[in-house]
Amino acid sequence: MMNIKSLSIAVGFSLLSTIFFNLHSQDFSSLEYRNVGPYRGGRVTAVAGITAQPSTFYMGATGGGVWKTEDYGTSWQNVSDGFFKTPSIGAIAVAQNDPNIVYVGTGSEGLRSNLIEGKGMYKSIDGGKTWLETGLVNVGQIGAIRIHPTDHNIAYVAALGRAFSSNPERGLYKTTDGGKTWDKILFISNKTGISDIEMMPTNPNILYAAAWKAERKPWTIISGGTPEEGGIYKSNDAGKNWTKIESGLPANLIGKIDLEVCQADSKLLYALVEAPEEEGGLYISDNHGETFQQVSDEKKIRTRPFYYTNIKVDPQNPDVIYSMATDYMKSADRGKTWVSLTVPHGDNHDMWINPENSDLFIQSNDGGANVTHNGGKSWSTQFNQPTSEIYQVEVDNQYPYWLYGGQQDNYTTVAVPSMPPYGIQAPGIGYIINTGGCETGPAVPHPTNPDIVYSNCKGRFTVYNKKTGTEKSFYVGASNMYGHNPKDLQFRFQRVSPILVSPHNPKVIYHTSQYVHKTTDEGKTWKIISPDLTAFEADKQVISGSPITRDITGEEFYSTIYSIQESQAEEGIIWVGSNDGPVHVTRNGGKTWKNVTPKNLPPGGRVDAVEPSPNNPAKAYICVLRHLLGDRKSYIYKTNNYGESWQLLSTGTNGIPKEYPARVVREDPEKEGLLFAGTEYGLFVSFDDGASWKEFQQNLPVTPITDIKIHRNDLVLSTMGRGFWILDDINLLRQENLNQIKEDFLFKPNAAIRYRSPSGARTSEYPKYPKAAVSIDYFLHEDVNAPFKLEILNDDQALVNTYISDTTELSKDTVKRNMSTEFLNYQVTDKLKAKKGYNRFKWDMTATGPWNKKAENRYKNGPLVKPGTYTAKLTINDRVLLQSFEIKIDPRVKETGISEEIINKQVDFQLKIRDLLNKALLLVDELEEEQKSIENKEITTAAEKSLLAQIEKVLDKLKTREGIYEQPMLTSQIYYLYSMMNEADQEIGKDALDRFGELENEFNSINLNRI
Repeated sequence: MMNIKSLSIAVGFSLLSTIFFNLHSQDFSSLEYRNVGPYRGGRVTAVAGITAQPSTFYMGATGGGVWKTEDYGTSWQNVSDGFFKTPSIGAIAVAQNDPNIVYVGTGSEGLRSNLIEGKGMYKSIDGGKTWLETGLVNVGQIGAIRIHPTDHNIAYVAALGRAFSSNPERGLYKTTDGGKTWDKILFISNKTGISDIEMMPTNPNILYAAAWKAERKPWTIISGGTPEEGGIYKSNDAGKNWTKIESGLPANLIGKIDLEVCQADSKLLYALVEAPEEEGGLYISDNHGETFQQVSDEKKIRTRPFYYTNIKVDPQNPDVIYSMATDYMKSADRGKTWVSLTVPHGDNHDMWINPENSDLFIQSNDGGANVTHNGGKSWSTQFNQPTSEIYQVEVDNQYPYWLYGGQQDNYTTVAVPSMPPYGIQAPGIGYIINTGGCETGPAVPHPTNPDIVYSNCKGRFTVYNKKTGTEKSFYVGASNMYGHNPKDLQFRFQRVSPILVSPHNPKVIYHTSQYVHKTTDEGKTWKIISPDLTAFEADKQVISGSPITRDITGEEFYSTIYSIQESQAEEGIIWVGSNDGPVHVTRNGGKTWKNVTPKNLPPGGRVDAVEPSPNNPAKAYICVLRHLLGDRKSYIYKTNNYGESWQLLSTGTNGIPKEYPARVVREDPEKEGLLFAGTEYGLFVSFDDGASWKEFQQNLPVTPITDIKIHRNDLVLSTMGRGFWILDDINLLRQENLNQIKEDFLFKPNAAIRYRSPSGARTSEYPKYPKAAVSIDYFLHEDVNAPFKLEILNDDQALVNTYISDTTELSKDTVKRNMSTEFLNYQVTDKLKAKKGYNRFKWDMTATGPWNKKAENRYKNGPLVKPGTYTAKLTINDRVLLQSFEIKIDPRVKETGISEEIINKQVDFQLKIRDLLNKALLLVDELEEEQKSIENKEITTAAEKSLLAQIEKVLDKLKTREGIYEQPMLTSQIYYLYSMMNEADQEIGKDALDRFGELENEFNSINLNRI
């Protein structure tokens, strides 16, 4: 028999399950994110082309998925969204005998700490329009794919393995049935994977494979081992048997190797080899790999081997070799000497050369992909690829607000606007501005003066001034950390070292090494306000890069403070988390600190985010990332008692999948318990303070969410591969009892700012800038099959605008003029959705516009309404729903001296012009209908002919003749004045008032004497 306690638990669980089910069954598809840039490429480590279609290329970004161009890189379109479960691309191969066949291996093999894990193979049979998953989901990162030249069902995949742990799935794989099944045909060990596979073009049974022992730890990069743990292997029978090649190659330690077979002379095998000191470099075999000879130890072709190591040989000339590393190098004498080539961006990774035209190729680097027609003399742009990797997002208090963050592989932090702030010549790229620091960020704007930005570059604190374009440097310790063993440093700063401006006092700024540093004079003087708040384990304080190549950039400094936030609810409560596990809190501004690390949290993880509740000073959340230790679980915790105890909010069974590492969690400042979590593969929302989670991906591409801010009712995101995104107005998510709504319901809209699109601010797909709007959310308990109506009323309850849902019963073409009123002021729109569930209509804050003969343009482009209180009135069948809301004056406009009174007079004047324009246009329409009726008669009377002549005479006064530079007649002149008054918020000029009087008199005269 169940006891009372068990019964209450069961009932509680049942109730929670019901709420969880109801919330998860709700459809929030009416809420969509928009990308706001920066419109510039990020890291691309895989490219491919098509010999028979020379204008077509593919690129694979490390966090942005697969993109395709069919116009030599002039434009790019994503082809993997909606199909791929990870945005990280390791290799792309096209079947040249049938370009519709494309294989993609996920998981970039450049082992950065911000690497995104691979999830297997994908294949397209229609040139990238659709994709199928084709296995190998557990192999980890994929380094290369080779397709049999005459049978595209045969393909080979070089599986490097998981970046942060050993795994038995490492090795070389082969399919003979187009990816339906795979056989592992070469395996070295759980620690050694295959980084490259090459095929002899004249004999596809001859294969070469490069084995690489590699693993990434948060404190070091392991690249290479003994010859038994790596090296080059050869098969003469399509992979059935393998022979180790050793003659002429390094005999002690060997690391990452990239192979290349020369198409022009297939006996030549090239190998770029990571090895100690002068042993590393370019090796060439002229006897099918039987023996090698080193031809170059040039350091520039082998910088940072774990990250680069890539060579390509001209398919028509075996003497021409390209090397991709920090520099892009070319040799014209088979590797003896090298020269640097200029590319749009440094840090180079891959290239594909058209076999029939060696001057046509695509090359990729940390700034994207670029195409050349002339052997590298000039390139296509990278400012058409929205694949930037952003570490964090900060926002300022301008109107419109701007988003700031560190952009991977950029020489500065960047900022982009949420909406167009002014007109520019190039909409896609023109709004990206520099804001100091460098790629890692952050960039934190001053709370009240957005011209000042506190920026960071791998621990170097600066103060950037937008007005002067210069930055003042106030580095803590003022010591260059590169190349040091972290145990010897006075201050250990991670590449990403946080900056925090106190929410209570803008003069107080925090910055973190292993200590919390505080300044009240913008960095001129710093004070340490904490002890070392990291675990600082001795065995993790090592020189990074073993056993061959030293690599110390600060990325591997393990024991540093990685996150810091001060409570908005109470001054002096500061939470910090380190990248090696511990969490600390102070409740007295740093005088004392307490270690409050959750007891059941496995050690060593990176505390990616701390989030003090903005609603409750005792409550906080943390996100701990442990996938750098091989643990791919999500770790989100909550405390309600200043860290005395913690609750795990990500169990793997309550909404966030088990292997979705979480990076950031934020609580809505308006509604306590409304949480947003950013994971490695997308966004999740919780309506019950983390008890359950719902995927909240919407139209957001699969990519890591690195940071979240909730600002002015917007959800603002940064991603590691697709730039910044905004979900405008989360008002709907804040509503109470969402799961209990059973009938049609209209939600109260948030107040909106009366933005006017700047002159010269053009629309673009990237970034996405809609018109400023009021978001009107409503719930329909069932699909509405008949037209329904949304009316906007002003504070006098006068009608401002009307929208009718677009259904099969009522199309745009059925909107006809009401002869009694002469003006039917509503728009038929497909944006007023009639589907069951949550819907959103965006009212652009305009009154009804002028009538137009074309139904699709009718009543659009009305004047912006006055600031004030408005009512949304939704009529569904016989049911009427009402909600009021406010429209506020743009503060920038107010600063220029334009008052609400001036705006009100202007809007009244615009409406008078609109009404005059309507009368003129409707008169033209009436006369044209009458003219057509007479002209269509087989026999016309003398009176009708006389009437026809009079109509034509009147129309000549009203209508501008068709043609070039014809004299504008009355309707055009009225529209000219209407447009003149619709450009800016302004006082009405005397000439405009006088001109309106002239036009009104002219129309009245024509109308009075028209027939």
